[in-house]
Amino acid sequence: MKVVQTAIPDVLVIEPQVFEDDRGFFYESFNERVFWEKTGIFACFVQDNHSRSAKNVLRGLHYQIEQPQGKLVRVVVGSVFDVAVDLRAGSKTFGQSVGVHLSAENKQLLWIPAGFAHGFVVLSESAEFLYKTTNYYAPEHERCLLWNDPNLAIAWPIPGEPILSAKDRAGKLLLDAEVFALKPADRWNWSRLVAST
Repeated sequence: MKVVQTAIPDVLVIEPQVFEDDRGFFYESFNERVFWEKTGIFACFVQDNHSRSAKNVLRGLHYQIEQPQGKLVRVVVGSVFDVAVDLRAGSKTFGQSVGVHLSAENKQLLWIPAGFAHGFVVLSESAEFLYKTTNYYAPEHERCLLWNDPNLAIAWPIPGEPILSAKDRAGKLLLDAEVFALKPADRWNWSRLVAST
């Protein structure tokens, strides 16, 4: 397994070791011990999610202001452009985003720590997206950033408007959104987040 830091160092691209021959391929999509050894992150995953979406569907940018979730995401059918936005107040990269192409072909995974908003847009005719989370889904705490907030300036690689849910169309601008703050004693320990308005 190879780990590559993105422009936001806490967001990691994971490149698994893939074994291929004329029968097909095999790889470990997750191994707790190897993940910890390579990243230094001990992530206790409690929920697996699987979605299927059509071309130009954009899901996001979602986060939970309480019960924040770290996510390990990958694509098993098709391809997407996946985005993480740093919402950790006081972070050197607060308000910045990173985007990565994930596909069934490249088999890469993306680690998105708690304290980030997350979303993706489908580039292929359809895509199936899998992700592991470190906390349970809590709809009462879910929040959404507006996908095309000019302050985020995300270069979504699609022509025109994406296909959005009503919830995602009503996302908030970063300037109006709830973000994550740290207790002073936890300033460098992003795993212990508290909500702030």
